[in-house]
Amino acid sequence: MNKNILKQAQELQKHLNEAQLQLENETVEATSGGGVVSTEVNGKQKLLSIKIDPSVIDSQDLSMLEDLIIAAVNEGLDKSQKLMAERLGKITGNINIPGL
Repeated sequence: MNKNILKQAQELQKHLNEAQLQLENETVEATSGGGVVSTEVNGKQKLLSIKIDPSVIDSQDLSMLEDLIIAAVNEGLDKSQKLMAERLGKITGNINIPGL
């Protein structure tokens, strides 16, 4: 029985490693301010790009732009975390594994 459990654990680890590699290549996009700021984040919560529409840049009011960037980045990270939970949940059967 212990050999069977060990084999299952090794198989689970293999699937988790494969999913982690796939998540690096999957991306989500998020926007704020009606699309004037957009971000792209991969499935491992790495920010890949930020795009800013030049029309929103106002040197007299940078705080608005800063807020839009923060909102877009946070939305992208949230979407990425949900993507990761979905992908890994399919493998783990939605059990709570610390660190994943």
